[in-house]
Amino acid sequence: MSTTLTPPRSSLRGPARVVVRQHRWALWIAGGLALAAVIGMIALALRSSYVAEVFAGTGCRVDGADGNRPCMQTARNYLDSMVTYRRMFDYVATALRALPLLVSAFVAGPMIARELESGTFKVSWAQSVPPARWLAAKLAVPAVLLLAGVSVLTAVLAWARSHADTPYPGQWHDADVFSTSGVVPLAHTLFGMAVGALIGLLVRRTLLALAASALATGAVVAFFTYWRGELWPRLTISGPTLNAEEGMWWVETGHLTSTGARLPQNTCDGAVTMAGNARCLADHGITGHYLDYHPASHFWPVQLVETGILLALAALALALAFRVLRRLHG
Repeated sequence: MSTTLTPPRSSLRGPARVVVRQHRWALWIAGGLALAAVIGMIALALRSSYVAEVFAGTGCRVDGADGNRPCMQTARNYLDSMVTYRRMFDYVATALRALPLLVSAFVAGPMIARELESGTFKVSWAQSVPPARWLAAKLAVPAVLLLAGVSVLTAVLAWARSHADTPYPGQWHDADVFSTSGVVPLAHTLFGMAVGALIGLLVRRTLLALAASALATGAVVAFFTYWRGELWPRLTISGPTLNAEEGMWWVETGHLTSTGARLPQNTCDGAVTMAGNARCLADHGITGHYLDYHPASHFWPVQLVETGILLALAALALALAFRVLRRLHG
């Protein structure tokens, strides 16, 4: 006879209220920070657009081609302001990318391991709250709030970037843009929660579980950051010259020999003169170049593949967490 580990939704209301009361200050602080971030991004986008309009009204150009000497300082001030605005958006994106690590650490440490370490979980289990229901309530509350909050933050960040009239727009494949767009942020958040729950149940020591879960989640985030280009088949262009289009994600580029073999881009970097470089190219039989890339149309395929992998890993972590919990209760 099999038993389900996921209780009906109505049975979670009591434990869920307890979770909210236990961590109400953390929830208030997180909500306040999210609200401040939303207001700040909107204000920053409007300010950036206003500064761009004022600069356009001066008739100056950022490249200095107008030859107007007074415009040089005006253009410099404008570009400095835009760099600052771009940096502020990058700070918000970096915070969103770090959110799964914080979530994982919080779930593993203060939410799970601390109760197991102090023994307060026995109070809940002794009051007709089964372990599976206890854990489900622990995870359901932050899951709902976090998914809603991350959705709002990523949507506002995308809107702010599109409305900030800046000469330094982010590319779709930039780590700070891709990791905070689409459905990938939600998948990373759920993965962080699942890993935190599993490590919290395994370690059962608050600080150690906190550090271990943050480290494990951070390793996965770093993996996808550096290997994301391998998640979907790349396109290739080759020839004596490369006609790269705007919006391409350059994954790998290098030299091609007459036999079609690939050589690294830095093969002839040691040549200090043009004659030496030509001789190096001839010695290696290099006749052209190649470029492996992702076009902008690969945004959603890469997003969905990464999301699918993360959700599968999250489901596995949750299954293992409930199994560990059942053994602890047994």
